[in-house]
Amino acid sequence: MGLSDDWRGWVIYQIYPRSFADSNGDGVGDLPGVMAHLDHVASLGVDAVWLSPFFPSPMVDFGYDVADYCGVDPVFGSLEDFDALVERAHGLGLKVIIDQVYCHTSDLHPWFAESRASRANARADWYVWADAKPDGTPPSNWQSVFGGPAWTWDARRGQYYLHNFLAEQPQLNLDLPAVQDALLEVARFWLDRGVDGFRLDAFNFAPHDPALTDNPPALPGPRTRPLDFQLRLHNQSQPGIIPFAERIRALTDSYGGRFTVAEVGGDDVELERHVLTQGPARLNTSYGFEFLYAPKLTADLFAATMGHWTGAPGEGWPAWAFSNHDAPRAVSRWAPEADRTAMAALTLLLLVSLRGTVFLYQGEELGLPQADVPFDRLVDPEAIANWPKTLGRDGARTPMPWRDLAPWAGFSTVEPWLPVDARHLPLAVAVQEADPASTLHLTRRLVALRRRHAVLQTGALRLIPDAPGGLIIFERGTGEDRLLCVFNPTGAAVTWRPEPGWNTVESVNDDGGTALGPYAARILGRKGSTSPA
Repeated sequence: MGLSDDWRGWVIYQIYPRSFADSNGDGVGDLPGVMAHLDHVASLGVDAVWLSPFFPSPMVDFGYDVADYCGVDPVFGSLEDFDALVERAHGLGLKVIIDQVYCHTSDLHPWFAESRASRANARADWYVWADAKPDGTPPSNWQSVFGGPAWTWDARRGQYYLHNFLAEQPQLNLDLPAVQDALLEVARFWLDRGVDGFRLDAFNFAPHDPALTDNPPALPGPRTRPLDFQLRLHNQSQPGIIPFAERIRALTDSYGGRFTVAEVGGDDVELERHVLTQGPARLNTSYGFEFLYAPKLTADLFAATMGHWTGAPGEGWPAWAFSNHDAPRAVSRWAPEADRTAMAALTLLLLVSLRGTVFLYQGEELGLPQADVPFDRLVDPEAIANWPKTLGRDGARTPMPWRDLAPWAGFSTVEPWLPVDARHLPLAVAVQEADPASTLHLTRRLVALRRRHAVLQTGALRLIPDAPGGLIIFERGTGEDRLLCVFNPTGAAVTWRPEPGWNTVESVNDDGGTALGPYAARILGRKGSTSPA
């Protein structure tokens, strides 16, 4: 029995546990804090929650450096807390998706401790080791995401080990069946505890080219890290990832069907997303960074991105996110500060109108802007290493503001691990609950709109070409069962009127006139074509 197709229309709410709610007064969010606020999440009308890592970790990369795949770090609570959270979420009708980090571990993981001890132990080949070149330099020119060579010398083995991210995140050798077997046992551990699926972190960064071929140079373009100078043809996106994806899908299907979504980044992301989700034997869906890193929302960006997913026979199913824990918040990337609230409304309506599974990041329902984190409070290794050329990730990970009048916005009773931006206080949950016109109430209305209209969940998407003034216009559905979706992502009014017979079903920032104002949007339907789910 497989997973029913309702996942295709899901809205999934991402929770970054460190920053959601602190229940024990140590300044760090935890699983009991998440559980205490699940009513808020359920009130949005979403279908599932995705929990970022909560596993034991030295926290060099804040949980994405896993030291024990089958536990809970004490800072987040216990396995019993996790079990209680899952039970509570299920009681509220929420599925629970958790992160799985399969391309690397922490350098403090017992597997790596054994692997680095010698070249002749049971796990000697569980990580990617290679001899130095004759002159002592690394085995290839591969560069890490966080800057510098993707190789670190280890005197114990007298070899280099590969790490596509931090040196504290050694790369697992996913070409080795024993490593895959061990990771599938990890997945089984969490499936047995009741999780409903997995988000697979940086999934296409493993396996690697065993010949360790140098990457070729990239074409000229924006460059803030050594990684940007080369095409990542050989240290990621290798064919061996497909059989592993199929093994994961076979396991999740054996549990009556569970949800799988891969994070996919790189130079040919659309091709990889299609390959990873093609047919019933591979992953359910995947998402990339087309919108997450885009400095501006434009009609050209939208058309190019959506044009890759036409609904052709055998094509996989896409997923979309505008904000998450790895990217500056969309409202700050896509609009000036004065227009932040208007852009928040437009992006929320656009998100729920997309063909694909969609992700809503904590605070997005409040319209939070990217927080301003001073240099002396930064903890993100990427932000510190590349300051001030990249905004880093800390500004998207600051504490969730629950109450404007409480210390530290009600997130904790002590100073949090990251500062609370003063601009977030007027946007706190308590403030917006009291305002029927708030972004929070709008979010509930728009998620309900998606749930109410089947064509917004799974209907076809057809772009309308040659839209005037930078408008984004597309139809959802086919035949008489259609909705017309019109968005103005610019800061200027654009004259536009629909053909006769179209009536407004939903709108934001719009006065209903013959022009769409700045950041205005409308969803229109014809009589009898509202497609209730």
